[in-house]
This record gives sequence, C-alpha cells and structure tokens, in this order.
Amino acid sequence: MHIIATIVPIFIIVLLGWGVHRRGFIPEEFLAPGNRLVFYVAIPAMIFQAVSKASFDRFFNPLMILLTLAAAALIYLAAWGLSRATRMDRSMSGTFIQTAGHGNLGYIGLAVAFYFLGEDGLTHAGIIAGFLMLLQNLLSVIALQAHAPKTSQKFSAGDFFVKVIGNPVILSVLAGMAFSLFHLPVPQIISRSLTIISGMALPMALLIIGASLSVERIRHYLRAVAGAGILKLVLLPALGWLFYILADIPRQAYLPGLILLASPTATVSYVMSREMHGDGDLAVAVISASTLASCLTFIFWLRLVTM
Repeated sequence: MHIIATIVPIFIIVLLGWGVHRRGFIPEEFLAPGNRLVFYVAIPAMIFQAVSKASFDRFFNPLMILLTLAAAALIYLAAWGLSRATRMDRSMSGTFIQTAGHGNLGYIGLAVAFYFLGEDGLTHAGIIAGFLMLLQNLLSVIALQAHAPKTSQKFSAGDFFVKVIGNPVILSVLAGMAFSLFHLPVPQIISRSLTIISGMALPMALLIIGASLSVERIRHYLRAVAGAGILKLVLLPALGWLFYILADIPRQAYLPGLILLASPTATVSYVMSREMHGDGDLAVAVISASTLASCLTFIFWLRLVTM
C-alpha cells in the first residue's frame, strides 16, 4: 500500500499538469521559462541542500555508481543494436537510442526517491544521478551525432564539454559533495533560503512534465515507442537489479539506483534530438508514453524488490 500511496500521487500531479495546461492555466509560453526555473534554480537548490548536509562516507558508494553506469551503458548498446537490426531510418535511430537510455532523473527519478525513501534516499539518489547524468549526456550525444545527416554541422567536443560540465544539476551535486566531504557549514540564512526554493522544485517539475505530454504522436511511432519503452522501463532496471544482486548490495543501498534506472525518458531528449538533427516527433512520443507507463512500472519494480 505504501508503494501505491507514494507513486500514484506523483502521477496525479503529472496528470494535473496535463489537464491544467489543456485548460489554459499553464499556457504554452510558460513552459520554457518554467522549465528553466526548475532546472537551473529549484532542483539544484534541493540537491545541494540534501547532499551538503549528508555524510559523504555514508552515501558515496563507488561500486553502486559503477554498476548503475554499467547497466545504463549496456542499454545504449542494446538500443543501438536493435536500431541496426530493424533497419531504422538514420535520424530515427539516433533518437531511438537516446530515448531508450536517457532517463528523467532530475524531475521524476528524484521525486520518486524522495517520496518513497525520504531525505536519505534523495541524498543517495542525488549523488548517483550526478554521475549517471554525465554518462547519459555523453552517450546520447554520441548516438545522435553518429546518426546525424552527412550535411549536418560537425560535433564540437568543446561545446559538449561546456554544456555537460555546466549542467546545473551536476554542478549542485559536485558542490554539495565538496561541502559534505570537507564538513563545510552552510550559513543558516542560506540554508533556510534553499529550503524555501527547494519546496517548489518537485511539485513544479511534475506539473511541467504533465503539461509537456503529447499523446497524439504515440500511434504514429508505435513500434519504436514500444521498443524504447521496454528497453527503458523494463530491461534497464532489470539489468541494474541483476548487477546489484550479483554484487550482494543490500536492498536499501541499491533502491535509489534502481529508481533512477527505472525513470522514464528525459524531456531534454526532445531538445537534444532537435538540436542534433534527430527525430523530434519520435522523442516527444517516447517521452509521453514512457512517462505515463512509468506509473505502473515503478509500482511493479518497487513491489518486486520490496517483497
């Protein structure tokens, strides 16, 4: 009952975002600035506060991080192989690969970790998410660039490095880890300000996710959407869970990683697909379908591993 009581309210807020967007309460013009506010301010404030207050030795688990990254990398390879085997169109292939592996860690994954596992779960998940975001961005750019049209602009390693290292979520994790590692105090005025800002992070993120959903494109890309969804929501967490079990990692230690791996496709996949000459419509379809389906798959995975 605890699982359902945790997951269902999260997706009620997502559906509320979809509903109020259709009714005009969240206009289209608000989505881009609202998303920037969450991504650059609210989520980083929440993560920094959680990580900076935590015991670094307690939450930093190199083996957990390594196994989580290994599972993610293997799914990217599996998606690449599947796109070749099914002879997907070139622009579709790059988008298919990244949507099958690029998880929505900041908006959905951290929300589930926090509401299901509490403050400790958020801290642990935040640290893992920083490393996983680095890998996801790297592999997504490689997949999209490898399948970009021959006439498209060449990939700039320098621009990619700046964008990844400048990711506010990654920066907040690194800053929080530094404060935790060196036991640096956060002034009370700053801490309370971060608490206020953090309070809007997850509710606004979930509303924006819902407002961004589009179900119209799913039918057109049904086979590709199904393939990417199965890889992202079923095979990726299954592979991670297998690695955790084989490594004899305790359940409470691996749950934050499993939640992140089970997260639906990241909304930034659409932006990356558009910027790197992929199939933006396919990205929207996979994001929408995987977000809606993840309500059920989250319940399935959490029920399975906590039995």
